[in-house]
Amino acid sequence: MSFAPRTPRTSRDPRALALAVLAGGMLMTVLDGSIVTVAMPAIQNDLGFSPASLSWVVNAYLIAFGSLLLLAGRLGDLIGRKRMFLAGTAVFTAASLLAGAAGSPAVLIAARFLQGAGSAMASAVSLGILVTLFTEARERARAIAVFSFTGAAGASLGQVLGGVLTEALDWHWIFFINLPIGLATLALAVPALPGDRGRGLAAGADVIGAALVTAGLMLGIYTVVEVEAYGWTSAHTLGLGALGLALLAAFAVRQATAAAPLIPPRVLRSRSVAGANLVQILMVAALFSFQVLVALHLQKVLGYGAAATGLAMLPAAAVIGAVSLGVSARLNARFGERNVLLAGLVLLIGVLGLLTRVPVHAHYAVDLLPVMLLAGGFGLALPALTTLGMSDAGEDDAGLASGLFNTTQQVGMALGVAVLSTLAASRTESLLAGGSGRAEALTGGYRLAFAVGTGLLVAALVVAATVLRRPRTPAHPAAGDTPAAAPGEALSPAATA
Repeated sequence: MSFAPRTPRTSRDPRALALAVLAGGMLMTVLDGSIVTVAMPAIQNDLGFSPASLSWVVNAYLIAFGSLLLLAGRLGDLIGRKRMFLAGTAVFTAASLLAGAAGSPAVLIAARFLQGAGSAMASAVSLGILVTLFTEARERARAIAVFSFTGAAGASLGQVLGGVLTEALDWHWIFFINLPIGLATLALAVPALPGDRGRGLAAGADVIGAALVTAGLMLGIYTVVEVEAYGWTSAHTLGLGALGLALLAAFAVRQATAAAPLIPPRVLRSRSVAGANLVQILMVAALFSFQVLVALHLQKVLGYGAAATGLAMLPAAAVIGAVSLGVSARLNARFGERNVLLAGLVLLIGVLGLLTRVPVHAHYAVDLLPVMLLAGGFGLALPALTTLGMSDAGEDDAGLASGLFNTTQQVGMALGVAVLSTLAASRTESLLAGGSGRAEALTGGYRLAFAVGTGLLVAALVVAATVLRRPRTPAHPAAGDTPAAAPGEALSPAATA
């Protein structure tokens, strides 16, 4: 496996372009995930989706994306991570064209599934490429900060862009916007990303294990996203959930006995990797309530339009970007990723804790803007968590570790959607039945979801404090020991969602 050689620090370090390509791929994936949400009513009206089937515009993407990440990451290690990234970006771009041109629900759902598959292929290896490019700790921290910022910015930009495109043009353009980004990413990725041949399929082609984990994840995520339709105690949920767990249990047994396991046991024996992925599931599940339910409160209770909702969420993106790009790498270097992660989680607990008291007729400047500013805790937590999740990944397993980290992110998102949205809806129905007005009932449901999200973040804080090891010595040199690169400055040679 060959990578770009180490070269002295220059203003034209080729790795800066590679980082831009990886960040562009992340932007496209995250943008697509958030841009669709604000266009759902327009899609329903135009294509004639039933209320029950409309959710599959999102679910088809989530199921393909979440279930294929782990397999795509391992295949990237075996056949070459650059090849996997290029193939995934090409599939995603082509599927975006199909989605934008869709004239029926069936075509759009099929295109969304293909988008999810392409996203999984590209996203699964992005962090793996990054950590093999930036091997020195401080450089890796800065690169991960840039990568994390792109993800956070893409989520907020998607909400704004989705509203603007839908209102100014039509919903088709929320998919067509991916075409120039995808084509530019492909054109730049060919010369910018390091070539690697991979270890070859014979080095780890555990076909049985791959089939078990992909089927188990796909069935499990499908079961979770359909909870709202069937209920937690229905035969559908319990039966398919049990089957999904059985497939994943069979996969675990297979990994302990296979000659070339898909996930070598050494990967999960790392406390940093295992702990970071568990913290991520809890954190992402909790933050669904901030990313989605705050937007719903703005629209359904306060009467904001799609574009105004996106603009109202922009301060959160701005402060997350300022923290992740401006200070996170320096804080990680000075205090260690574990301590920075703990601080970020405390701030996020404050965010959801304040939202449990959000008034029905909230004033944005008084009740919501301070919460948006505290969201900077995400800019601390995510880069630190990403570094910990990739900390023990060697060249042979970088794609796998990247795929695993992205998989737990999607599992957390699916759980957040299923658990928090179901609890909010149930509480709202209960309040409506008790005679509350619609605005009061909706707000009561959102408050309950915020409270449960706060509990999940407290659990994440406990796991991070007890499972992740304290550094015996300062993790890296103090921030003042070496000049730090400013945003946009080329990184010297030597890192996700």
